[in-house]
Amino acid sequence: MPEAVLVSALRTPVGTSFKGTLRDTNAFDLGHHIVSAAAEGLDPALIDDVILAEGLYGGGVIARHAALTAGLTAVPGLAHNRHCAASLASVQSAAASIRAGMDRLVIAGGVNSSSTGPRSRIKVDGELVDWNPPTHPDRPDAPNLDMSITVGWNTAVRAGITRAEMDAWALRSHRNAVRSIDAGHFKEEIVPIETAHGLFSVDEHPRRETSAEKLAALKPLHPEIEGFSITAGNAAGVNDGAAALVVASDQLGLPSLATVRAWASVGVDPAETGLASVPAINKALARAGLSASDVDLFEINEAFAVVPVAACRLLDIDPELVNVNGSGCSLGHPIAATGARMLVTLVHELRRRGGGVGVAAMCAGGGMGSATVVEVPAP
Repeated sequence: MPEAVLVSALRTPVGTSFKGTLRDTNAFDLGHHIVSAAAEGLDPALIDDVILAEGLYGGGVIARHAALTAGLTAVPGLAHNRHCAASLASVQSAAASIRAGMDRLVIAGGVNSSSTGPRSRIKVDGELVDWNPPTHPDRPDAPNLDMSITVGWNTAVRAGITRAEMDAWALRSHRNAVRSIDAGHFKEEIVPIETAHGLFSVDEHPRRETSAEKLAALKPLHPEIEGFSITAGNAAGVNDGAAALVVASDQLGLPSLATVRAWASVGVDPAETGLASVPAINKALARAGLSASDVDLFEINEAFAVVPVAACRLLDIDPELVNVNGSGCSLGHPIAATGARMLVTLVHELRRRGGGVGVAAMCAGGGMGSATVVEVPAP
């Protein structure tokens, strides 16, 4: 059985939706940019498929569109949607096909443009409101259009996590992201993109000026719920961006960055969505024949700060091994691209540290979780 290896791992900078640098760059342009960058230097005849996650667009396949605009006419395209974990699923599907011997090289990742994605409006109590397709059947304990309750608040209650703990994690996230930007840690993974507002090359969502006092001063999103502790400060942003990895068979003999060791996805009750990364991590590590103590670095998406806090507590993970370059609260959460963005950052950080085992994990709307285990060889 061939091994699935990562030949390259690239992403765009992450933009802040609606007011950021990517506000006028649609998902098709993001897809073209990241697929073209991933394909650079590759023999087009080796590329079997392009798999891109997309969360907001429908009726077309951005992956095929990107393949065509990148000049890969003979390469098909596949759209993936597993909500927040969609681009993790893209890489997992690519690795599965390669390990099965069906494909030799696949470009996999995801694109997300909340700024330009189509939005619908519906009437609620006689008023027009923005509407997104629901992640699961609506329930009082798990409203399908309000993840601050379904994911954030429910997780805090079930895991006994305080607002102070969440705010502290969010502050750490911003500080880690800013420190990594200043140290140039993202330069190897970011492919700058020309936009209507100039060349975009640095993540713009992290807040240098945030502080514990500023986070503590933010009002809860649902003040009518006693003790509600989720705020805009300890939640992920709304963001735009793209990421792609070249997944190949080791039998091609291409220089590689990492090996995909295992992956797993799980389902949980929608009211426990924020805890879903925990069983996903356990399942993926078991498939790799590893335990949490064998892992050198974790990326656990900060859809809300409470998600990694809960995972660290329940899995007995050292928080200092988690999201060392920031995550959703700081870098942002371009939903259909986040999983691939996490893998890109994880692989580059492990290489910077001399190799090791890494896990990228996240919860996903509708009561889902997913995790991928990679191993970066020592130089």
